[in-house]
Amino acid sequence: MLLSHAKLKNAFKLSCRINAYIPSTIHNIPIDNNEYILRIAELFSKLFGGATSTDALGFWMSEAVGMIKEKTTIVFAYCTTEQLNKSLDEVITALEDLKIELKQEAIALEINGKMYFI
Repeated sequence: MLLSHAKLKNAFKLSCRINAYIPSTIHNIPIDNNEYILRIAELFSKLFGGATSTDALGFWMSEAVGMIKEKTTIVFAYCTTEQLNKSLDEVITALEDLKIELKQEAIALEINGKMYFI
């Protein structure tokens, strides 16, 4: 079994994953979201030691304009439970600010496979 591999005994483990979904539209109008991706990646790097981003295609129903299809960037980081607990308020505040700035109905935050809409 991989988890009992001798070489992993001296490795440290990051058991939590946090994902922020960065939108690329405002009311179905495309925007350049690179600034916002970098902002959250820098925050995650500061709080958790690093970050990664990956592109995705998201679909959701907006109360204002109906079906939205958009390119989304997921910025994620792995961290310890302690790091997550210590930093979660700062992450949520940053996503609340992003939600207002980008005029979003919600910003998605995923923590260990559970989705929250900020």
